[in-house]
Amino acid sequence: MRNKKIYAVVLAAVIAFAGAAYPHGFASGNTPAQAAGQIYLYGEQHGKEAILEKEFELWYDYYHNDGIRHLFIEYAYYTAEFLNIWMQSDSDDILNTIYDEWAGTAGQVPAVKEFYGKIKSACPETIFHGTDVGHQYDTTGQRFIAYLEQNGLDASAHYSLARENMEQGLYYYENDDDTYRENKMAENFIHAFDSLDGESVMGIYGRAHTGLDAMDLTGTVPCMANQLKEYYGDRVRSEDLSWIRADMEPSRVDTMEVAGKRYAASYFGQQDLTGFKDYAYREYWRLEDAYDDFKDNPKTGDVLPYGNYPLPIETGQVFVIDYTKTDGCVTRMYYRSDGNEWKGSPATEEFLVR
Repeated sequence: MRNKKIYAVVLAAVIAFAGAAYPHGFASGNTPAQAAGQIYLYGEQHGKEAILEKEFELWYDYYHNDGIRHLFIEYAYYTAEFLNIWMQSDSDDILNTIYDEWAGTAGQVPAVKEFYGKIKSACPETIFHGTDVGHQYDTTGQRFIAYLEQNGLDASAHYSLARENMEQGLYYYENDDDTYRENKMAENFIHAFDSLDGESVMGIYGRAHTGLDAMDLTGTVPCMANQLKEYYGDRVRSEDLSWIRADMEPSRVDTMEVAGKRYAASYFGQQDLTGFKDYAYREYWRLEDAYDDFKDNPKTGDVLPYGNYPLPIETGQVFVIDYTKTDGCVTRMYYRSDGNEWKGSPATEEFLVR
């Protein structure tokens, strides 16, 4: 990292400004809920420009009209700390390095980088709090540890928290344990929030983590927001922004052959799946005028709720989804919308192609 002496001064200023964050560590058990602070959560589809624009508008309003300064984000603790240092610096070196380390994720899109740039310019006293498990533990995490050591801060709370967060990430990726991650996200959020002594916050997370009555991706435990609601009650508010899209039209129309017949296939882009098992992303096509051809095909029992799609869903449609794993392996799956529901939400169901 360049300009180490400048960043050391900046880090000291950030620590003095933000205080000794989370002095008891992430995993020391719940502390009593504070009395005043409100939690405003927003669920997103990662990396979408139209959603990021809305999130910036919301944060600008909270910042300038309500005096809120703490923005919780779905990143590792040390990533947020690097962003806090960058906020006080005169260059974009730190942001550029973090952006490079987001390779292969929904964070590495120009709109995300622009989002943070606008916050630095228009809301310069923003303090970021990363409450996810330790993603990029072997890159961003290692750099933050090295940076603290170089600046004599290896006995600080920041150092302990960074180490602990890296261990969370390592466990999550080694065990492919989404339930563990969801519980840690809630736990980390609680400790970060309670350390603020009653201040209100805004949080930006994937929509899978922000439903006040929803379960996690596995359906095993309440999702993060649900757990926060249980702990803080009606002080937690949540809104799903994933419906916001700049363009509902397909980006292109392909020709696809399925079961020996050719169809027009409207392509609606790809969705990042980093952190979900060993998947990298999935791509969506709507198979036009195909429902009558496949409405009687046997179903597998796998469901995909409408909210997972980057387009509006109507009953009587067929979708082709390619799932790409981190090793490059691609699995193609077929879904149709029969008008059925799963756990109270409208959902498509996978079917077999003969």
